[in-house]
Amino acid sequence: MIRLRHFQQRLELKHTFRLARGASDTRRSLVVELEHEGLVGLGEAAPIARYGQDCESAAAAVESMAERLTEPSAYDTAANEVAVPGEPAAEAALDMALCDLAGKRLGVPLYELMGIDARQTPVTSFTIGMDAPEIVAEKVEEAGEYEVLKVKMGSEEDRKILEAVRAITDRPVRVDANEGWTLEGARARLEWLESMGVELVEQPLPADQLEEMRELRRMSPLPLFADESVHRAADIPRLAGAFDGINIKLMKCGGLAEARRMIAVARAHGMQVMLGCMVESSLAITAAAHLSPLVDHADLDGNLLITNDPFVGVNVEAGRLVLPEGPGLGVRSREE
Repeated sequence: MIRLRHFQQRLELKHTFRLARGASDTRRSLVVELEHEGLVGLGEAAPIARYGQDCESAAAAVESMAERLTEPSAYDTAANEVAVPGEPAAEAALDMALCDLAGKRLGVPLYELMGIDARQTPVTSFTIGMDAPEIVAEKVEEAGEYEVLKVKMGSEEDRKILEAVRAITDRPVRVDANEGWTLEGARARLEWLESMGVELVEQPLPADQLEEMRELRRMSPLPLFADESVHRAADIPRLAGAFDGINIKLMKCGGLAEARRMIAVARAHGMQVMLGCMVESSLAITAAAHLSPLVDHADLDGNLLITNDPFVGVNVEAGRLVLPEGPGLGVRSREE
């Protein structure tokens, strides 16, 4: 018998987190615990408000899914088979917990269970949210050990923001517009962004403007990555030709099993792969980090943006992700 527990946690951000769609000082996530034969598997849902999700809907979905679980060893398909439509964050939390249980039952880290080489983890970028130039400069100073910065854009202040970054550092920069530009606005920015040492641009246009994205990609000097335009593996074939790469987030796709399928489909279409996140604790970030050796770019910094992370898991050393060696996810409560 599988016993389910869940509770909400309030995550306090170090700085007001601003992007093209709005701003926030706190985020909430749902921690899921699955107990089976004396072992506890942990998972986390960080629901995405843009898609009509919240912790209450995620909790209801997790309860519905857990009622239909019978065998936790089938972790690679179980969460998908009982998924509640429209609640991928809840599905991801359940999938993480099942993966954690599977690793703990065998006494091995999840990356080992999946046949992934933990020595091949990439560096992670560190996100600089939209803000006044002086606050942006402060955030860049705080990001001292991170080799790559991800700068949020999508407003009339884009040039001032990037100029504030470049006044302090020449580190590689990736830009995320979060659907904040028009086709004309993106065209006007891309060559300038290249001249400023930007490596790639994420989701420049709204997700429903696929034909405009194809047009933009034809003239873009920079690689363009899909975020809001891609959720699951089935979305990827139609994006080939409109984007150079995809950003996979467990909270959008429904968990580790689907994320691995997305990596395979993207590779088959000649696309690059980024592994990203929402604002999450080290629980969900560590789960995603177990897949990081399989991708080209990592943006797994959601836990680095908060002041009260309740979990300990993946570390960052000289900007590079370092996976924990414990069984399953290798995550523990900070209070232990």
